[in-house]
Amino acid sequence: MTTQELKLYQVGTYAAGNRLLPVEDRSVQSCPDRSNAITSGHRACQGCGEVLGARYVLDAAMRATDGNMVTVNATGCLEVFSTPYPESSWQVPWLHSLFGNAPAVASGVAAALRASGRQDTRVVAQAGDGGTVDIGLGALSGMFERDDDVLFVCYDNQGYMNTGVQRSGATPGAARTSTTAALGPTPGNAFGQGKNLPLIAMAHEIPYVATATVANLRDLEDKVTRAMSMRGARYLHVLVPCPLGWGSAAHDTIRVARLATESGIFPLFEAERGVVTAVSPIRHRVPVDDYLRLQGRYAHLFGDHPRPDLVARIQADADRAIARFGLLGDTDTDTDATPGTEAR
Repeated sequence: MTTQELKLYQVGTYAAGNRLLPVEDRSVQSCPDRSNAITSGHRACQGCGEVLGARYVLDAAMRATDGNMVTVNATGCLEVFSTPYPESSWQVPWLHSLFGNAPAVASGVAAALRASGRQDTRVVAQAGDGGTVDIGLGALSGMFERDDDVLFVCYDNQGYMNTGVQRSGATPGAARTSTTAALGPTPGNAFGQGKNLPLIAMAHEIPYVATATVANLRDLEDKVTRAMSMRGARYLHVLVPCPLGWGSAAHDTIRVARLATESGIFPLFEAERGVVTAVSPIRHRVPVDDYLRLQGRYAHLFGDHPRPDLVARIQADADRAIARFGLLGDTDTDTDATPGTEAR
């Protein structure tokens, strides 16, 4: 019997390459005939997490709908770098709305399709955290309340990156932005402010809510596919690191996103009708320091005048999220996650 040596390349995801899987089980991004929803020619920064997130989400949605889909895009980084007039990098039916009304516009598109008898054509709306957590929150809540047949995707880079890296309602505590300077007794963004949009979406008891990151492609694609199999209002919150705003290296985008989940800062979960139904357990837990030190927006917490007290507060928030969602599985003895939660 002859043998052949196989080389497996470890990339930190505890996963083997697609070439070892049957074609039908491979990721959308590995398929040569994927839709390539956003193609070359855009003006995204090097290492931009948002453009990766948008391509992953829409390619998966296109496969789930056999290409029968319309996209509504709020103003923001994604719209600006992808559609400099008169050019566009989009290869899907794409509609640009204002900064805060993407949920309302998407609801109108869904209603128009329904009225014209085209209910097989699905609607995906997308915006950054500014257009979701802040400016578009009222329209989004209305979309949830009406249970409009729209998947709304928030690409969360935790700030208004397109207009100068200002603080948003998704900016974490102690993070430096152009409007939360690293000065004074509590440098960076204030703790206890902002909004947790996935939990707000869950409070509306809509059919589906999930969180994801660009670091876990299969998880992200699976959640998009699941969302597109449902009807009614659905919400997907995707963490997309921004090298420019976060002060991280362009080549560290995926690494930073992975550390956000491994430290517990950004839990990955799914919920239906307000109840958590599945979580992604942490398989290799790391301290928040590993996540924070890669980002210039937290540089004031280390260096010549370190602030271990603020790092400890960030760690406490991560510990609370780990306990809330039971992210350590059987090893976690202090959890208030919803009973019956399934680990994935």
